Amino acid sequence: MSAPVRGPAVPTSPGLTPALVLRRLAVPAATASRRVLADRGGLVTSVVFFLLVSVVLSALWRAAAGPSGTVVGYTAAELTWYAFAAEAAVCTIDLRLIERIGEDISSGSVAVEMLRPLPVVAVRLAVEAGRALGRLVALVVVGSGVAWLLAGPPPDALHGLLALVSLVLGVVVNVAAQHVVASAAFRLRDVRATWFLYQKTVFILGGMLLPLEVLPGALRTLALWCPFMAMAYAPARLATGHGTALLLLVQVGWLVVLVAAAAFVFARGQRRLEVVGG
Repeated sequence: MSAPVRGPAVPTSPGLTPALVLRRLAVPAATASRRVLADRGGLVTSVVFFLLVSVVLSALWRAAAGPSGTVVGYTAAELTWYAFAAEAAVCTIDLRLIERIGEDISSGSVAVEMLRPLPVVAVRLAVEAGRALGRLVALVVVGSGVAWLLAGPPPDALHGLLALVSLVLGVVVNVAAQHVVASAAFRLRDVRATWFLYQKTVFILGGMLLPLEVLPGALRTLALWCPFMAMAYAPARLATGHGTALLLLVQVGWLVVLVAAAAFVFARGQRRLEVVGG
């Protein structure tokens, strides 16, 4: 059985309260963020990949809109900010996170992590969110500068601030959803191909590659009712100066649902490990 490698150990103490649990989870999350920011090589690779995709995608949308035209209500400048925000929301997370979680479950690492005083899924969510948010800082700083050079300042300052909050929510929603999907490994033992299908769904239904307004009616309605829109579309739309704070409430709603779902399926999976063995 391989040793667990997901983040630093969490301090233990009796009588855990909700406030104490949050403080304990903040420790591995903050440590994970610092480690990401300290890994200059990995950070540079992430930023370069993000810029390549964002610059190419925004150039395509600007060409589609033309110098004075629009595409589904977005100007060329707005589409540039859309592309950079959508890419930042998704590129912050490990591409193969689902596969990595599934490997830990099937190898038995999760069984060892069950010895911790806090729920396994809570610690893992904190660590992965910390890693992603640490990377998000770099992408937002660099991406905002490049988008400004290409298309001018953000369309609206207030919406820009809302977009920053939405980016954080979108990243955490994505992390929670990937833990829900990866929990299939408790039964299937092999979810290596799942990450590919998941990412492609986020690309289309999540609005990463294109605004959801571009999709035909029925598919657009489906996308707006799925949690994927809370991952990329919500922050990207706010970054364009469109949308309202209601998008943040939608993201919070999906976050609550997905965290609860992740806690439920991991608890069921852990009970299964206790009964049939890891």
